[in-house]
Amino acid sequence: MPKKFVLTLTGPDRIGIVENVTGLLLDRGGNVETSRMARLGGEFAVLMLVSMPEERFADLEGAFDELKTQGYKVGTTPADRTHAESHVGWLPYVIEVHGADHEGIIHEVARHLAQHGISIEEMDSESAPASTSGVPVFAMSARVLVPPDESVQGWEAGLEEIGWRLNLEIDVIAMET
Repeated sequence: MPKKFVLTLTGPDRIGIVENVTGLLLDRGGNVETSRMARLGGEFAVLMLVSMPEERFADLEGAFDELKTQGYKVGTTPADRTHAESHVGWLPYVIEVHGADHEGIIHEVARHLAQHGISIEEMDSESAPASTSGVPVFAMSARVLVPPDESVQGWEAGLEEIGWRLNLEIDVIAMET
């Protein structure tokens, strides 16, 4: 029976690191089901959901020893429950945030969502200079799951208040289930 786990790897960005990691997994019968990878500053970060025959999982830690000596940090975490099992009946939304960059935007939004029991499933953010003024502009996109008994008007109104207070444009888009 396959074992599912989340693999994390962070370390120096270099050509071929993704090929190395996926090759180590493939050699053990592993399959990357979902992944996110990005260069953040000068570091490269990998986040993968992997399935692998359980009997091949035991020697996986040793397979990454060479990468660890090169400065990479590697971790594995079991992922036994599926998303569907954890959030039956929850409603998917996308939240888009845009505006002038300043400290605390992600924290404000995340705190509000947590207070309403909303699960952040995926979040991407970036800050880049505006094309005309060069002022840093913040953009964030989050995919969230809302408990079925949570009032849309209540949590969405709170995001509107955050947008007004922090001078941000915040859009909430219902996804089809």
